[in-house]
Amino acid sequence: MTSKKPTGAGRDAPAVAGRDSGASAVPAPGASAGQRRPTGGPAVAALEATRRIIDRVLALLCMVIFAALVVVVAWQVISRQVLGAPASWTEESARYVFVVLALLGAALVFSERGHIAVELLVKKFPEPVQKVVALVVEATIIFFAVFVMIFGGYEVAMNAWNQNISTMPVSVGQIYLILPVAGALITFFALCHLVGMFAGTEEPMPEIDENNQGI
Repeated sequence: MTSKKPTGAGRDAPAVAGRDSGASAVPAPGASAGQRRPTGGPAVAALEATRRIIDRVLALLCMVIFAALVVVVAWQVISRQVLGAPASWTEESARYVFVVLALLGAALVFSERGHIAVELLVKKFPEPVQKVVALVVEATIIFFAVFVMIFGGYEVAMNAWNQNISTMPVSVGQIYLILPVAGALITFFALCHLVGMFAGTEEPMPEIDENNQGI
């Protein structure tokens, strides 16, 4: 009987080791390597899909506007320094194109939660408190975007609608319409972040990609 005990232990030992090795290969539910966020249901998934489409359109639009800005500024330099006859339309065009690019770029960066944020203190709080702080922040942004950018921007655009620009085929009011447009985009993105945080598809605090940080 004593000779059977080592044999039984020998059979059991590989089995236990196999179970242990298999368990260690599967990441724990809280591990970051194997952690998968909940989808949040079809409504949240549709909202995220819409946001991704808008992000792509915004990114493409920003690239086109930036290329146009580079062309305008380059021609301004060439016409002034090389041809000796500065183009009068380039200065105002570059100014207004830059404003449009800045507002649309700000909306795009807000969608990616890439704006500057001081999170040192907030990250020390438990997750429920982080959600409350994130709710207050997003609600403040929505308030600013709705009342200042959408309503205020629309009023400014209407007041300057007939103010023509001598060097451009559009009026000042038409250019100022970018304010309510950017405000509507930021409001939509803020609502997406709120839904994502409470559905579990986003963290309360923005996730930092260390590979994309500048030096």
